Amino acid sequence: MAKRVVISGYYGFGNFGDEAILSVLVQKLKQMGFEIVVLSSNPRKTSMDYFVNSIYSFDFYQVAGLLKQSDILISGGGSLLQDVTSVKSLVYYLWVIFTALRYRKKVIIFAQGIGPINNKIAKFITGKILKHCTYVSVRDAKSHALLTSLGVKSELLCDPIFSLDFKIFRQKGTIGIQLRDFPTMNDNLLYKLARQIVKDFFDKDIKIFSFQDSIDLEVCKKFQKIMSSLNPNIHTEVVSGLSNEQIINKIARLEYMIAMRFHALVVALKAGVKSAAVNYDTKVQKLADDAGLPIISMDASEDFDFVFEKMKHLNEMKLVEFAEAHKFDWSGVDEVLLG
Repeated sequence: MAKRVVISGYYGFGNFGDEAILSVLVQKLKQMGFEIVVLSSNPRKTSMDYFVNSIYSFDFYQVAGLLKQSDILISGGGSLLQDVTSVKSLVYYLWVIFTALRYRKKVIIFAQGIGPINNKIAKFITGKILKHCTYVSVRDAKSHALLTSLGVKSELLCDPIFSLDFKIFRQKGTIGIQLRDFPTMNDNLLYKLARQIVKDFFDKDIKIFSFQDSIDLEVCKKFQKIMSSLNPNIHTEVVSGLSNEQIINKIARLEYMIAMRFHALVVALKAGVKSAAVNYDTKVQKLADDAGLPIISMDASEDFDFVFEKMKHLNEMKLVEFAEAHKFDWSGVDEVLLG
C-alpha cells in the first residue's frame, strides 16, 4: 500500500508561484508512487488541476483526521511561517505542523521563506515546533539565519521553481509587464513605467500579467488605462485567469519582461527573457542582483532610460545559464520520503 503524503501550503488561492511549487511537488511525488492529499482553499479546483485528492484547508477536524491517517506532512513551499501578512496564517500553518508531529508523523519543511516573525512569542513557538521536524529546508539566506538563531538546523536550497522544465518559443515584439498590488504601490511608479514603455516599445505588443486576480488584476487594469491615456494606439492586453502552464508558455514567448513577482522573474530567467525587476521585496532584489538584472525601486527614483538600456543589452544565454546553475537539491527530501 502506497504511503500517504499530505501537502500543506497557500494552495487554492490562484497564486501562480505557490501553484507552480505545488505542481513541482506533485510531479515528484507521483513519480515516486505516493498517495497525495493537498490541503486547499478550493479543493475541487486543486483536485481537477493536479489529479490528486484534496480537502478544505480550514476544516480543522477533517485535517486532523487526515494527518492522523497519513505518513508524511510536507509544509511549503512559499512564505508560510511569517506574521507580516497575518498572525492567523502563521498560527494556522504551525497548527498543521504541530498536529502532524503530535501524531508522530514525519514532517518536511519544504524550501520555505521563513519570516519576518515580529511577535516574540510566535517566533519562540515557531522555533520550538520546527526543531522537531524531520527535515527543514529554506530558500534564502535570511530564512536560514533566522532559523539558526532559533536553534533550528536547516538546509539552504534554491527555489523549487528552478526545477520546472518547459519549451522556449521566443517571439520578438512582445513585452510582458507583471504587476501586483502592495502597500508601497503608487501612481508615480505606474506613470513613470508607462511613459518609458510608450517611449521605448510603442510599436510592440504589451501583455500585462495578473498572476493572482484578487491581488493583481485591479492594478493591471489601472496600468493599462494609464498606457492608453499616454498613447491610445499602443496595443495592450491584460492577461488573467490562466493556468500555470498557460502563464509559463506566455512568458517563454516574450522578448522582454518587467516584473514584480519573484516567480515571474525565475520563469523569465529560465526562458532567457531579458528582464527588469520591480523591487517590492528583498527576495526580488537578491534574485535581480545575483542574475545581473536591472532594478526599478518602488519610489521609481532610477534613470529609466538607463534601466531599459541595461535590460536590452542583457545576454539571453547568460540568463539561461544562471537559471540552469540553480539545481534544486532533492536529496534531503528523498531521504525522508524513502526512509
